[in-house]
Amino acid sequence: MPGAFIEHVNLTVRDPERSAKLMHDLFGWHVRWRGPAINGGRSIHVGDDRFYLALYTHDGADTPDDAFQKGRPLNHVGIVVDDLDDAERRVEAAGIEPFNHGDYEPGRRFYFFDFDGTEFELVSYA
Repeated sequence: MPGAFIEHVNLTVRDPERSAKLMHDLFGWHVRWRGPAINGGRSIHVGDDRFYLALYTHDGADTPDDAFQKGRPLNHVGIVVDDLDDAERRVEAAGIEPFNHGDYEPGRRFYFFDFDGTEFELVSYA
């Protein structure tokens, strides 16, 4: 199927508002939709006009820690940015510590964990 692309990724978070604000602050993404979701939960869709992250919660702050174990089943979400240094400054300004910096083909990258422990990889091919 030529032209296929990922339209969205649905992530469980404790606080969709906080996570949506982080995505806005880091990437300039906007809220596309918010409202009730499956099983009495709620979601916020944040992204651009082509793709988004669906930030879902059912239990809010009471979401058990094991819901966020790395690699269960998601290892990380990779996001391409134009300016990796600027992206790192934004991550640090959000109070998050970048780690595992790499500069190898095909691009430079670093990683961070969001407030719920989901790992993100930011990469630049510039």
